[in-house]
Amino acid sequence: MKIFAHRGYSAKYPENTLAAFEAAAQLPIHGVELDVHLTKDRKLVVIHDESIKRTSNGKGYVKDLTLEQLREYDFGSWFSEEFAGEKIPTLHEVLNVFKETHHRINIELKTDVFIYPMLEELVLKEVASFQYEDRVILSSFDHEAVGKIARLAPDIENAPIFSTMVLNVADYQKTIPAKALHVSLTSAVRSPVLNAIQRGSVVRVWTVNKVEKLDVLKEIGVDGIFTDEPEKMMEYMLSWDE
Repeated sequence: MKIFAHRGYSAKYPENTLAAFEAAAQLPIHGVELDVHLTKDRKLVVIHDESIKRTSNGKGYVKDLTLEQLREYDFGSWFSEEFAGEKIPTLHEVLNVFKETHHRINIELKTDVFIYPMLEELVLKEVASFQYEDRVILSSFDHEAVGKIARLAPDIENAPIFSTMVLNVADYQKTIPAKALHVSLTSAVRSPVLNAIQRGSVVRVWTVNKVEKLDVLKEIGVDGIFTDEPEKMMEYMLSWDE
């Protein structure tokens, strides 16, 4: 079962910062997950929320601020004074962290609250600039965006994210069409997901931070997990081989 560091190594570093991604890049895990929004001046930045209030000393929406304005704020002190001065990273900066590593990179398109025109095209352009087409997964709660990726870049892996489960999810997957399904931990053991796995769907589960959940996920055939605790998960999975 593959491990993706959720928003970088977010249990020990401020989420979605270069510090969190550089730490994840040092781990022998499968990949990382990150979130992308678009600034007022149409720059791709990595942050989870639409607002900067929770993870910085500023306020306002990413869409209403330029990259230069966003760079004025501290995105590390909210987590720990050890990380004071961390800046919001661009997608380019984060992708560059993994230039010499093996990690796959799950880019979540955060278009489910605000519509960012041409976000998909801009992300695909950045991915192409690194020649990462075979290393990325483009996912979103906005299933329209996932379908758009399927049309624009049919060879790139795409995945709808589900907070709740839909019936006949394997058939729904075909209508997008999508190459994988990303489901919540509570949905993972429900019959639509089990049926999808049995029919050959690649299923990844978010967000798994307790090792006691791993045995069941392994048993049902989950392909991967997203976790804030990549080292803890990795150490537990190693015990399976002992």
